[in-house]
Amino acid sequence: MGELSVRVPTQADRPAMERLWLMFQHDMSQFRHDLPFTDGSFRTERLEAAFTDPDRVAYLVTSDDRPVAFAIVRGLNEHRRVMNSFFVVRGLRRSGVGLHAVREVVARHPGAWEIAFQGENTGAVQFWRHTAEAIAPGRWTEELRAVPTRPELAPDSWISFSTDARSR
Repeated sequence: MGELSVRVPTQADRPAMERLWLMFQHDMSQFRHDLPFTDGSFRTERLEAAFTDPDRVAYLVTSDDRPVAFAIVRGLNEHRRVMNSFFVVRGLRRSGVGLHAVREVVARHPGAWEIAFQGENTGAVQFWRHTAEAIAPGRWTEELRAVPTRPELAPDSWISFSTDARSR
């Protein structure tokens, strides 16, 4: 793993973000039972909103200038921020990149946080519980919530915690 950078992507980074998004949606299709459109793409509304909605922000994670992960946060103007989407390329999972990225993103937006993930995604369960404990030791909770407009899906797990600028 090279030198890591966590930054807001520019328009020049958009193609890389779109490719990472496609990989993320492919991974999520296992748990959401979503199929690609006829052109092989998936829905992109959340990614588009990260570039246009002032209440959202995207972060691109690079390793030696190679795109390796992203995070999308919503609720910037609300009491509680939500990690809307998070992805690390398979080649760097379990390497510390994910924890590094989440710490950086959360540190930039101190306060209350919520992160949703699918309970059947065992890698995500392990990662988010470990990450919550690393960021807010003993000060996080987890609960199940129904997926809005998708009653056929198992409820999502939601982790909640609060941080301040020193929690980094």
